[in-house]
Amino acid sequence: MNDEINLWTDPGHAERYLQIAYQIPRRTEGEASLLECIPAATRRVLDLGSGEGRLIGLLLERLPGATGVAVDFSDTMLDRLHARFDEDARVEVHRHDLDQPLPDLGTFDAIVSSFAIHHLVDARKRALYAEIHARLAPGGVFLNLEHVASPTPALHHWFLAALGVAPEDDDASNKLTAVETQLQWLREIGFAEVDCHWKWRELASLAGVRPL
Repeated sequence: MNDEINLWTDPGHAERYLQIAYQIPRRTEGEASLLECIPAATRRVLDLGSGEGRLIGLLLERLPGATGVAVDFSDTMLDRLHARFDEDARVEVHRHDLDQPLPDLGTFDAIVSSFAIHHLVDARKRALYAEIHARLAPGGVFLNLEHVASPTPALHHWFLAALGVAPEDDDASNKLTAVETQLQWLREIGFAEVDCHWKWRELASLAGVRPL
């Protein structure tokens, strides 16, 4: 792992991801687990690293009365987001690099992310989690469907094999962190009801609630 590498500034890298994104094994299971945790009363959602808008689209299907803010920094993904949502008054699209502190976009009932935060180094991940906590309304939920670290290199290679990826073709942008480490960060920051609600190999759904 090289902490300086981020291939997502390359449009070709983003396009290659979009070609395989929905072939990730068990992805829909993880998304279903995340959606189950969204309170019915949710009215405002922030989606971090929105990609082409799949997750925020699923959330707004589930919550037709809600509004959302989608952020990403990839030109390729921003083009997809604008094409999908520019005619939808419920969704705002903002350019933002998660390596930088979150801008002031107001408060939210739910902040979500899907396969994005693992591109940040650990110090920035933890800082981002604290920023998320500060931007949630009391009782608001943070839900992160994430790519996490395997306990051993052998288990990491087993996961790659399930994706059909050779070890030498592993994404150099990935900066994977163990589930247990991330859950502990959330507890230390002040989240309640912290848990991993679903996991399959290196895919996990992490959750926490800002106390009332």
